[in-house]
Amino acid sequence: MASPTTPSGRAPGPTARAGSLLRHPKLWIAPSVLAGLVALLLSLLYMGGIIDPNGNLHRLPVALVDADTGAPPPGQQKNLGAQVTASVLGGSPAGSVNWHQVTQDRAQELLASGKIYGALVIPADFTAAVTALAAGQAKARPTITVLTNPGVGSLGSSMAAQINQGAARAASLGIGKQLTASPAAAAADPAARLLLADPVAVTTQAGHPIGAHSGLGLSAFYYTLLLVLSAFITANLIHSGVDTALGYADGEIGPWHTRRPTVPIGRTQTLVLKMVMTAGILVLTTTLVMVACIAVLGMDASHLPLLWIFSYCACLAVGLGVQAINAAFGSLGQLVSMFVFIALALPSSGATIPLEAVPSFYRFLGTFEPMRQVSGGVRDALYFDARADAGLARAWTMIAVGAVVALVFGFAMAHYYDRKGFKRLTPQPQPVEAAP
Repeated sequence: MASPTTPSGRAPGPTARAGSLLRHPKLWIAPSVLAGLVALLLSLLYMGGIIDPNGNLHRLPVALVDADTGAPPPGQQKNLGAQVTASVLGGSPAGSVNWHQVTQDRAQELLASGKIYGALVIPADFTAAVTALAAGQAKARPTITVLTNPGVGSLGSSMAAQINQGAARAASLGIGKQLTASPAAAAADPAARLLLADPVAVTTQAGHPIGAHSGLGLSAFYYTLLLVLSAFITANLIHSGVDTALGYADGEIGPWHTRRPTVPIGRTQTLVLKMVMTAGILVLTTTLVMVACIAVLGMDASHLPLLWIFSYCACLAVGLGVQAINAAFGSLGQLVSMFVFIALALPSSGATIPLEAVPSFYRFLGTFEPMRQVSGGVRDALYFDARADAGLARAWTMIAVGAVVALVFGFAMAHYYDRKGFKRLTPQPQPVEAAP
């Protein structure tokens, strides 16, 4: 009597059971070590960049405008605008703020190009207004204006506004001490003395307004994140799909399992195939991201042709980088590329927390990590009229560099593996004929 056989003609073997396999320590080691390392590194990287923005503040660029044209008060060498300027410069913690002493027109230009996070403006009539208030002739309180720049990110703009408001408040109290010490203040009524003790009003307004549908300055970050994620996922789907179609990986959907005949092809030609497919399919995904964000959801955006071209090129650079890493590292490539394009890139992007408010390690990463470069170009196109000096020129340069590095690295590794004879071709087991 013939032995029972499987549909392929092979004799059935004993079936492994989960309980017995779970007792093998080697089965646990690799996933435990990798999962633990990923959890630890992700926690350190993400939380390390956001824990203490104020404590890590390093040379946050803010403009200081002294437009005061008044004459110095009697017995003083400087007018009140110059005194406030000196007080602001001397009152900031060393190295925390990079004050740009500029004219009002220059401050507006810096705001419009995203080079500063805000501005503190002392008006031309400041000394005259304070003098009139002390003499009881003022019709309104002297005012110092705080200008915000929401296009550089809501948190960065808010931090600059808080710094400016604190500086203006301290300046008001300093001027108040001078006014209340004068003989004229001694004869004033209590209400007038209270006003003289804190004479300056501080108003806050947007120095470079952005659209209402801009997510309070966060739409650039989330749009950038969509571009990077879509490119990352697309490249990995192509990587897995091509390997499955060529017979180098199993295909499994629910209960259905397939293994196609292996196509003999070298690593270099496989990488060519994957990169060309990445370039083609990213045309679709980039377009759909723009359609969803702008046409369907109504995100404020201008320079649409430029935005699409930039978005596609950014996605292409990321996609090529993912394919190059996968070609070099094999099964670990997806984990490596996740750290390169997501884990390390998010906290160093400068799109949510300014790079001036994160530890120096992240500022270093921000010089080359792709999300930082992409977010700078997207922010420029969305908020700053696509000005080259607002970040777009640097973004184009770094995207080109990233694409070239990906091509050189990927093909160098694939060619090296081919030359060394590291074939991916796996012999397929042949069916065994059933015994007669």
